[in-house]
Amino acid sequence: MHISEIETPAIMIDLDIMERNLRRVAEYARHHDLRLRPHTKTHKIPALGRMQIELGAVGLTVAKVGEAEVMVTSGTPDLLVAYPVIGRRKLERLMQVARAARVTVALDSVAAARQLSDAAREAQAAIGVLAEVDAGMGRVGVAPGEELLQLIRNLERLPHLSFEGIEFYPGHIRGGDDGGRKEIDRLGAVVGEMLAGLRRAGIEARIVGGGSTPTLFHSHLVAGMNEIRPGTYIFNDKNTVVAGACAYDDCAASIHVTVVSIARPGQIIIDGGSKTFSSDRLGGAGEATFGRLVEAPDAVFVKLNEEHGYVDVRRAGRDFAVGDRLRVIPNHICVAMNLHEQVYGFRGETVEQVWKVEGRGKLQ
Repeated sequence: MHISEIETPAIMIDLDIMERNLRRVAEYARHHDLRLRPHTKTHKIPALGRMQIELGAVGLTVAKVGEAEVMVTSGTPDLLVAYPVIGRRKLERLMQVARAARVTVALDSVAAARQLSDAAREAQAAIGVLAEVDAGMGRVGVAPGEELLQLIRNLERLPHLSFEGIEFYPGHIRGGDDGGRKEIDRLGAVVGEMLAGLRRAGIEARIVGGGSTPTLFHSHLVAGMNEIRPGTYIFNDKNTVVAGACAYDDCAASIHVTVVSIARPGQIIIDGGSKTFSSDRLGGAGEATFGRLVEAPDAVFVKLNEEHGYVDVRRAGRDFAVGDRLRVIPNHICVAMNLHEQVYGFRGETVEQVWKVEGRGKLQ
């Protein structure tokens, strides 16, 4: 099938770029002796998770039990649920996943750990746990130091749980510029102090997991970290480019749209709005933009309704006609993927793959 035959709006994946991204990160992880456990929140497709495993990933990362139920079908031997699992029914479902793959859960409270321990005891399962640490983002995680030590001591006492190490998410570090490098240096100091404290307490952290796509290629600078969980890197997006973690040529995913109106001078309307792109704005930017038009980089994607995208084309340097097909690199591809039932993998001008986004909407 020719790519022009795909009805818009549609997420299109350039397979050559995607495969290059996957190989590049797999090689980086091998070179720096880092365990790669990609977060599947970006692609949500078991076939792509399987590809990551085949390229050397030690396992996959998910956020919710529903995602774990989907991603275990990839054949991964190991799943990290990087989110506390709370509630009896969810834990019962997770124990079923644990029959097919080794499961580790990241958590930051004894309350969550006790529920997990009770469920594992009833299922006669062994579940790994990581102690979640707040390394600066201020979202989840206990404070480094005594609070972390106390959490770990409690985890080690609970039956059917195996303490594996610590994890953190440096989502507050948005790039590798001078400011970002200073933040990475501070992160390294925090991690180093944490690990020294654990050693003094006689605690071994087999896994020290962290990282994100914006900090991906600086991960080796964080001494002691041995596992990374990037997600967006498989496709990349405008946020990744702005963070300095990739170039537009590294963006494998774009949303193909059609111009449906040119009635207002200086403006075009495309057939994709908040139900296609999400309403996520560009991280750290003052202006409201929702993506980059590949064919008209100086056009500004300024506004969204549910089904309409407003593009200011006064500085675009070209004319547009109703029916024109355009490509948009979205601000945040992870959220956009969650809005689409299927995506299309192409090479050149030919569609080679049609993937159902099986992890779409798995919020529970």
